Amino acid sequence: MRFAVNSLLFTGTFDESDLILCDKVRDMGFDVFEVTPVDPMVFPAAKLRARANDLGLSLNANFALPFDANTISPDPTIRAKGVELSKRVVDLCVEAGVEVYCGANYCAWGYHSGRRRSQDEWTWGVEAYRAIGEYAAGSGLTIAVETLNRFESHYLNTAEDACRFINDVGLDNCKVHLDTFHMLREEDDVADAIRKTGSQLAYFHACGSHRGIPGRDMVHWDDTFRALKDIGYDYIIGVESFNPGIERLASLVCIWRDYAESPEALARASLAYLKAKHAEIYLGAPWVCPDCGGECAPKTCSHTKT
Repeated sequence: MRFAVNSLLFTGTFDESDLILCDKVRDMGFDVFEVTPVDPMVFPAAKLRARANDLGLSLNANFALPFDANTISPDPTIRAKGVELSKRVVDLCVEAGVEVYCGANYCAWGYHSGRRRSQDEWTWGVEAYRAIGEYAAGSGLTIAVETLNRFESHYLNTAEDACRFINDVGLDNCKVHLDTFHMLREEDDVADAIRKTGSQLAYFHACGSHRGIPGRDMVHWDDTFRALKDIGYDYIIGVESFNPGIERLASLVCIWRDYAESPEALARASLAYLKAKHAEIYLGAPWVCPDCGGECAPKTCSHTKT
């Protein structure tokens, strides 16, 4: 298993000045850097690839379509723009050496029609994603749809939605991306949803229920890791949180408080917990609290790590 962290924990964009974050992420112990090309026009794909290669760091990319490039819009011009923008992001991913292009990459993030998903929207979305997947075919890039909670989208809210969507798209390079933050709000049973996704799962975000540090939240992590193990998932587990100090970003994701003393502290604590839980559930190692090195749970730990 490899572990990733999203660039939005440290920066609200990703341009050439952010390349130094590759060193930071690698020094913290992450194997994969999940970058978000907020503005594709300034995304330094070639230089990012070179820096990541120098560090032995793998890359994933997370991107959300804007409203004016919404692939489920009633306006065919807007849908077409969504496909073209997506192809541009695919090109950048390939240039950067990205393994998985994930996120809300199948419709505009935050878009709601005010009604349930319609059959027309389903058809438009499937047709657009198939065109994007066909464009990426043969590049080695996997593209994966992330289910979102009801407050961020009305389109794909559950793992069942995502699996049916990918089945209808019908391409081997198109898969599913699940995130515990969203799943906790939409699934009847998170572990059951993971098991039903099975081999269609290409990427997994292990996020605290509050976007804070896993293990200090409401996610049932033992059940979650057992389900991942049961389906043979042994790819990448990513940490996705956001920096409340970046005002525009914080307002978009509705984060109004600090979950750790710094973004770096959140990243390190999250990684320590996820590695310890993976070792316990996957490898049968004794549980070791990442906060103190004892047997207590992080929520109840009152010790000082030595």
